[in-house]
Amino acid sequence: MNLYLRYFDNETLVYNVEQALDFLASIPDIQVTPDMEDDIRAYAEGDVFYPKRYKVRPRVYFIIIKTEAETMLDFKQKKALRTNDVVQRKDTSVLMHLTEERDGWYEGTIDFKRVVFLPATGKHEYRDTHFVARCKSISGLDCYNRIIDYLRDHVDSRSQFPSAKGKNFSFRYLGMWK
Repeated sequence: MNLYLRYFDNETLVYNVEQALDFLASIPDIQVTPDMEDDIRAYAEGDVFYPKRYKVRPRVYFIIIKTEAETMLDFKQKKALRTNDVVQRKDTSVLMHLTEERDGWYEGTIDFKRVVFLPATGKHEYRDTHFVARCKSISGLDCYNRIIDYLRDHVDSRSQFPSAKGKNFSFRYLGMWK
């Protein structure tokens, strides 16, 4: 895995942590500390692929990005982008099952932020709420919509509901209605 580093107009693509530390040491504004060195090594060896940003002074940072690009040109042209095929397949799978039409009984489970009144303080607060309902529906999305419609009529309007595509909603098909 290679590392792209950038500090204002200074940028480089390096092939190991030692080269990255040498590049950072060559910039007068940046003082490479043992903690920073350990953090950069941990980032380079870790599984995280998000860009990492380090504070040089207030509101001034340099960034490090892991990349599979072999040259700076490849990096600039985004030829070595890391795509997460597993996540993409899972998202399409969830969408397919969500909209798949199959008449019958569904059990939908939703976790949402419910607004409740606290009599002791006279104020309102958000509480995590787990709600399970069984309903007649034609798809998982229809089940979600029926649950949300019910909850909108029965809880405070400031409550926050998750997306049907998110991890806070799940459903299962129970069978055909009679």
